Amino acid sequence: MKIDWNKNPLIPAIAQDFESHEVLMLAYMNEEAYNLTLATGYAHYFSRSKQRLWKKGESSNHTQEVKDILLDCDADTVILKIKQNGVACHTGTKSCFFTSVMQDKIILEKEVDTDAIYSVVDTLYHTILERKNAPKEAKSWTKKLLDDKDLMLSKIREEADEVCVAINEESDEQVIYESADLLYHTLVGLGYRDISPDRVKQELGRRFGLSGITEKESRNK
Repeated sequence: MKIDWNKNPLIPAIAQDFESHEVLMLAYMNEEAYNLTLATGYAHYFSRSKQRLWKKGESSNHTQEVKDILLDCDADTVILKIKQNGVACHTGTKSCFFTSVMQDKIILEKEVDTDAIYSVVDTLYHTILERKNAPKEAKSWTKKLLDDKDLMLSKIREEADEVCVAINEESDEQVIYESADLLYHTLVGLGYRDISPDRVKQELGRRFGLSGITEKESRNK
């Protein structure tokens, strides 16, 4: 099945996270944008307001790496299974869909509290990706770590050791403080490798039987 560009010169393109399956944004493609996406492996769209082609992330570096493209049964809509670098929405949120219109059959219009939807870990990870894609002259501790692998690795080792010391001989508050430091620096390491924390969650689910594999089976693998 092929797209009939004469019949449908502009088609909706839905960007969906290839790991979490979360719908991130909706844009439009013409034939040229579609072919550029296929040729480059990065999402290109056609702007209806500016009447031009644009590459997602061309100014923000929040690019979309295309892992798969699904064509619907009428061949007039596509789903892009993508790896989102940074955030999808120009407002700085992970997804463009954060305004609730109806809940429990009650019509309303309000912004959804994205902090309530996405965990602190998810929000922090996407902030780390923003720092990663920031210009080289940008100054932040996260950016410094991402640009200096040896420093980043030494900090992860240092924080892991401090957690061990805290657990062994310090207060509960200090254990929490040092654990937060270790988690942050570990997330920086994941961001350096472009590994979503969702994959860590999935591995934990696999180990503890949340995906049909029991803890005992996991240990035996």
